[in-house]
Amino acid sequence: MYKIGFDNDKYKSMQSEKIRERIGEFGGKLYLEFGGKLFDDYHASRVLPGFQPDSKLQMLLQLKEDSEIVIVISAQDIEKSKLRGDLGITYDDDVVRLIGEFTRIGLMVGSVVLTKYSPSEKVELFEKRLKKMGYPVYHHFVIEGYPSNTAKIVSDEGFGKNDYIKTSRKLVVITAPGPGSGKMATCLSQLYHENKRGIKAGYAKFETFPIWNLPLKHPVNMAYEAATADLNDVNMIDPWHLEAYGKTTVNYNRDVEIFPVLKALFDRIYGKSPYNSPTDMGVNMAGNCIIDDGACIEASYQEIIRRYFKAKLAAALDDRNSDEYYKLELLMNQADLNETDRKAVGAARAIEEKTGAPAAAIELTDGTVITGKTTDLLGCSSAMLLNALKHMAGIDDEILLINPEVIKPVQQLKLDCLGSKNPRLHTDETLIALSISAVSDENAEKAMAQIKNLKNCEMHSTVILSSVDSSLLKKVGINLTCDARSK
Repeated sequence: MYKIGFDNDKYKSMQSEKIRERIGEFGGKLYLEFGGKLFDDYHASRVLPGFQPDSKLQMLLQLKEDSEIVIVISAQDIEKSKLRGDLGITYDDDVVRLIGEFTRIGLMVGSVVLTKYSPSEKVELFEKRLKKMGYPVYHHFVIEGYPSNTAKIVSDEGFGKNDYIKTSRKLVVITAPGPGSGKMATCLSQLYHENKRGIKAGYAKFETFPIWNLPLKHPVNMAYEAATADLNDVNMIDPWHLEAYGKTTVNYNRDVEIFPVLKALFDRIYGKSPYNSPTDMGVNMAGNCIIDDGACIEASYQEIIRRYFKAKLAAALDDRNSDEYYKLELLMNQADLNETDRKAVGAARAIEEKTGAPAAAIELTDGTVITGKTTDLLGCSSAMLLNALKHMAGIDDEILLINPEVIKPVQQLKLDCLGSKNPRLHTDETLIALSISAVSDENAEKAMAQIKNLKNCEMHSTVILSSVDSSLLKKVGINLTCDARSK
């Protein structure tokens, strides 16, 4: 059952105020390293029900008059044509997309930084593309001995060789298309250059997870480990914070491991580090905005199970993904979870056992579970979808929403003209047929009106669905898992 557990309005207000405070602490200028996604943060919206995917972006809009965005991209990633797995586009194309998204809603993009810079045809073409769009481009270089050789790094032979990024506003948000782009190094380089020019500026980090003021093994934090299993991130108690203040807080291994180096760099730049721990560097208020801990716990359990199914499927397709699966299996055990703690799983498997054919089930937001079986006309996910829409619209289960005489010509088209071997309708074809029926059928019209209410529902299929089906289900907001086997 879907329940709100997070106060999104409180979060936007508290988060923007905390950033304002941090700007003031550093004399009026702050470089804010933005971890994770600035928008489309669907992981956060799943484990903190009520958190909106664009919450961080909306929070920044409250500071837009004082803020500018600097986008960082590694020249090596441009050269390798590195892809964003979730979008299927290269990092350089994503930079252009991000510029468009930010400017469209009124945020200022000041410049783009090419880190690990080395000239090449691809890099130079990208730079020309940006300059043609009217955006300044700066070069930052690989520093030998980074990050451990602090004496060299904080010198004219280190950060001193990097271009100084010209900025004009109090808050400079440093973001990137993905991890490993060089956001932190860009921030530190700017602190060095600002300090040389007599300008007082500070650094802070905005990373939503793990949530520092929740327990180490709180399911929300465990769900973050599940989400980053491929990166081998591990949540841990921040030993620096515990030593400095006697308080237990949560951070993750990479920040804890790099902090001694960061502290040494801050000591050289400022004379004395303003931070005693990795937790000190953060400005994350998410933990203060949880209004129903039980709802967030249950949502996080479901996220862990979903990640487990995803990793299990990846390992079945390619054993090189086995390490991620083993980590998710361990997290399932630590959280005392099993596959059937996801209600749709047991329901779908029961229908398959009864019919001997692939089946699907969906848990609606009110907790009701609806199933679908494979028929001559429809795949199991299509049948389940129609059954769910009928239930939500209050339509009797015996009523047909789509006349079989409408479906048969579509099947004939698929088989005879489009080269398909499967005559059954996919979910997108089913919804198109439903929309056509809705022109003349009142029940079909009522069912169509319920599609928006499929958002945040939990679904399971006993077989791997086609990319067409999984893509459609994602678009309408259904959280899907599948057993790791084909039909």
